[in-house]
Order: sequence, then structure tokens, then C-alpha cells
Amino acid sequence: MDRTAEALEELLKTVKTLRSPGGCNWDRSQTLKSLRPYMLEEAYEVADAVDNNDMQELKRELGDLLLHIIMAADICSEENIFDLADVAEQITEKLKRRHPHVFDITSELTPEEVEKQWEAIKAVEKKQQKRRFFDSIPEAMPALQKSWRIQQRASDVGYRGKAVDESRNDVSLLLKKEISEEDLGSILFSLADIARQKNIEPERALRERNRNFISRFNHLEELLESRGFSLNDSDGDHLKDCIAIAFNDW
Repeated sequence: MDRTAEALEELLKTVKTLRSPGGCNWDRSQTLKSLRPYMLEEAYEVADAVDNNDMQELKRELGDLLLHIIMAADICSEENIFDLADVAEQITEKLKRRHPHVFDITSELTPEEVEKQWEAIKAVEKKQQKRRFFDSIPEAMPALQKSWRIQQRASDVGYRGKAVDESRNDVSLLLKKEISEEDLGSILFSLADIARQKNIEPERALRERNRNFISRFNHLEELLESRGFSLNDSDGDHLKDCIAIAFNDW
């Protein structure tokens, strides 16, 4: 057994010990539903580590995510639904089925061609399973990311949507009126499609903007503290002055 197999075997054994009688009461009490928010949180922390290019943090966060995957599989194994081997076998079979250019007839494809082939094979599988085109997109996916993914997937099968300039014009017109919830949804959907056509991931772009805002707000707090104030007790003039400095080119 190689090092990777040994490490995974030891992790699975550790999880089973924690969930066994005499193990940890917290681990034993976990269910698929109770693990769900932790799994989502760990996935986002993996994304943060990638965005920050922090390899040590990425190693830790991938470990945390792997733990939740193994624990979820072990819970299903306890209930005789499936086990970790079934999970690994299924994804292996799927990868081979959706990469015929590698495992059937060896041929060179560009990344774009591979993606189109993947979606074409996926569409056939869905038809055979009598599933709708967007059924595989998670309902719980963040709405902005989901909008971008919906339009990205639709474009893979010929949907073109509106041109960037037309979408910009639609957004501009909506912004000139009293905006309703439906209007705001239309604006965000149009912006997601503009992002798709510009090869920009909107969720990532917004995360970066959020991070920038937090950084500037931290600077604002530091400026106030250097003057002997805090956000809660600063008077209007001091606060306006520090905001102007912190958000000078915002």
C-alpha cells in the first residue's frame, strides 16, 4: 500500500473510531443535514486559500473538506446506502466516460473542446435519465454564481443571449427607473451574462471587491484609532475626514 492509500485508510479508520460507541459524542451525533453547513463553509475556505495563494492554508482546508466528505460517506455506509469505495468508483467511472479522448481513442483536444465534449456527453446522459438540462446545478449555489453558470451552460448548446452592448443598455435603462426586486434580478442576471461573455467569474469579482472594501474599512478604523476615536464614538467631522482618506479612490 502506498503512502496516499495508507493515509486515506488511516483517516477513514479515525473517522469510524470517532463515530463508534465509546468515540466522540459530537461526531456520533452528526447527520448529513448537520454536516451540510460545515461542508459548505469548508468549501469556501478552500476557495479563499486558493485566492490568497496560501498553500499551507490550502493543505489544511482541503484536509477539513476531505474530513467532511469521508464522514458523510461513512454516515451513508452505516445506513447501508453506499460507502466511500462506491463514491470513488462512481467518480472514476464518470471521469473515464466523459474523457473518451483519453481513455477510448487518444486525441488532442483544447480545453474548450474538452468542456464542450463533457457537456455533450452529460446532455445525453441526462436525456437517458429523463433529467432536465439544469437539474445538476445545485439549488443552494449562490445566486450570482448560479446565474453565471446557467448562462454559461446554455451557451454551450447554442444559446447566445443578448450582446454585451444590448445588455449594458438594458441595465442602464433599468437603473434610471424606480427599481423593483424583479428589476434588480434582471440587472444582476444581465451582469452575470456580461461577465460570461467577458470570461469573468462574477462571484470571484465580487469577492475581490468585498475584500477591497473590508481592507479600506480596516484602514478607516486604524485612522480613527490613531486620532483617539473608534467607529462608535467618533464625531461626524472626524468620521467624514477619515472616510475621505480611506476611500479616496474608491
